[in-house]
Amino acid sequence: MAISFNNGSTLMVCLILVLPALCFGTKTYDSKATYYKTSDGKGTPTGACGYGEYGRYVNDGLVTAASWKLYKNGVGCGACYQVRCKDKALCSDTGVKVVVTDSGEGPGTDFILSTDAFAKMAKHPKLAHMLFPKGVVDVDYKRVSCKYGNLKIKINEHSNYHGYLAIYLFNNGGYADIIAIEIYDAKSYKWIPMRRSYGAVFDLANPPKGDLKIKIQIKEGEKTKWVQSDKTVIPDYWKPGNVYETDIQIP
Repeated sequence: MAISFNNGSTLMVCLILVLPALCFGTKTYDSKATYYKTSDGKGTPTGACGYGEYGRYVNDGLVTAASWKLYKNGVGCGACYQVRCKDKALCSDTGVKVVVTDSGEGPGTDFILSTDAFAKMAKHPKLAHMLFPKGVVDVDYKRVSCKYGNLKIKINEHSNYHGYLAIYLFNNGGYADIIAIEIYDAKSYKWIPMRRSYGAVFDLANPPKGDLKIKIQIKEGEKTKWVQSDKTVIPDYWKPGNVYETDIQIP
């Protein structure tokens, strides 16, 4: 049951009553979740978002593959969700915050959680062994902010200096989705759109030489806007594997 107030009393009620179930939020959705196994219980470096090793360890391995409606052909990569199962005997009221790093779904499931993330939904680590045999559990979930900081860019390992540039963005776990990227060609004074290659990876053949600025189109709800970097983001003579921090934060 959703409870809302027109003034600041929501926070007061949460603090006084200390009921996480009431403080979980109003925009929640019902679904199901299951899990996948890895050797260490964390994520996989082969996720559809193209994060590589980052997809294994981001958020301490509390990650998920998302259904097609949440993955959104890669637009949903990097989004954070608070997911909690509804078995009150086994599961906590707060659930687990997970990052989308992959695409996948089963019958009725919106989340395929890493093993560590699935276990984190339990009230106590000792109860997790009773949760796993269920395989699929009823959950509710909501979009939340990851609260990372400035957006970062990594040069994909398949990039080739001045012949092919592929990047992916991370630390983008706000409420808004990244839907387009353009880089600035200082010689032609034009912004050049990059192609979403797959997942969170954008690419461009024959990129401009020199230092590169970027701008990003984001979408929150039905509203879209462009956010532009005020500084050089990708310097000339970049190399595959390099990571660069922008001055952009995704709301």
